[in-house]
Amino acid sequence: MARFIIEGNIPLNGSFQPRGAKNEALQVIAATLLTDETITLHNIPDIVDVKNMIHILELMGAQVTPLDTRGSYAFNTSKVNIEKLEKAIEEHKASLLRGSILIVGPLLARFGRALINRPGGDKIGRRRLDTHFNGLSKLGASYHIDPYRNIIELKAPKLQGTYIHLEEASVTGTANIIMASVLAEGTTTIYNAACEPYIQQLCRMLNNMGARIEGIGSNLLTIHGVSSLHGTEHTLLPDMIEVGSFIGLAAMTQSHLVLKNVGLAHLGIIPDTFKKLGIKLLLQEDNIIIPPQDVYTIQESIEGGILTIYDAPWPGFPPDLLSILLVTSTQARGSILIHQKMFESRLFFVDNLIEMGAKIILCDPHRATVIGLERKYPLRGIEMSSPDIRAGIAMLIAALSARGKSIIHNVQQIDRGYEKIDIVLQELGARIKREEEY
Repeated sequence: MARFIIEGNIPLNGSFQPRGAKNEALQVIAATLLTDETITLHNIPDIVDVKNMIHILELMGAQVTPLDTRGSYAFNTSKVNIEKLEKAIEEHKASLLRGSILIVGPLLARFGRALINRPGGDKIGRRRLDTHFNGLSKLGASYHIDPYRNIIELKAPKLQGTYIHLEEASVTGTANIIMASVLAEGTTTIYNAACEPYIQQLCRMLNNMGARIEGIGSNLLTIHGVSSLHGTEHTLLPDMIEVGSFIGLAAMTQSHLVLKNVGLAHLGIIPDTFKKLGIKLLLQEDNIIIPPQDVYTIQESIEGGILTIYDAPWPGFPPDLLSILLVTSTQARGSILIHQKMFESRLFFVDNLIEMGAKIILCDPHRATVIGLERKYPLRGIEMSSPDIRAGIAMLIAALSARGKSIIHNVQQIDRGYEKIDIVLQELGARIKREEEY
């Protein structure tokens, strides 16, 4: 356990290059289970969730070798053993990470059997697994939930391609079904598939391994099953959530930041959405420059009403960035309604922002109205605890902008999604230190 101690109200200055995308990393690491040949992955972020995923593969017998280049690893799963996984699950080691659900599809495809502890992760509301298991069932898998051991077991001696209409455009659900389908017999069609850039990256990597996936980038995927896959080399995209987090950080702290090699072509409407808050962004080549601003003004809607921003499946605005938009809005001029549609507990952290002096009305578990303070009333430092990754980084941004000292407990939640965030911030001029708690 650790905590951050922050002295806020200090403008930052410098440049930062986002790490590889966490959500893509979890998917492509799981995909290494689909072949007994070596796969080399580049730009893997050094964060807790990714380390946990790698550890789960190693518990099964995978060989994971760090290479000379930072963030590069060679994965070989030729010696993976399901019995080792069963032993690890009995010891509850796989429950540390919700993303561990992603090993189910590859294991079914390659071994005809998969075991998983009910996944862990953020406590942000109900996160249904129905999309995963309904889709895998249509491919021919059966599953059994043991409520006493908290284990889910799936079996599929033979996966058969079919038509699957997903009930929701779940990113991890889509990824799991794709990975199961590439080795299924016949053709699989997935409609209402998630089409986030990280799903696109997964599909391209699988095609480079010998899979036959059509419709990449759309919500209609056609997958022609093949008998086997081979090794490949793949580089992860920069993390769009980290990019958005640093845009919000720069605006709140009146900092001059240069975000380098951000993957602009894959950011969708993220830059334009931050511009709706009045934040100036200069886009140059593959970089984003955020100059310091005294005040940024939230746009009104065309009819003159309050601006509403909500999350939606890609190419809509990512739900993981709504917490960042919310905290950034607290020092803007104007008002905004943040509508978090997907998770009913993700906005509860606003109580901490209210205690810091923010003007926020929590309308219900899904909606919050923010009345900007225009920097007339700076936030004040308080002591708080991070409930999840995105709330944690939003609270950290608030603390960095606030007057006085803030203490954030449970920062291992932030570590799950942001690589060495305290060191990065120190290099940009922030006064932040990490202390271990016992």
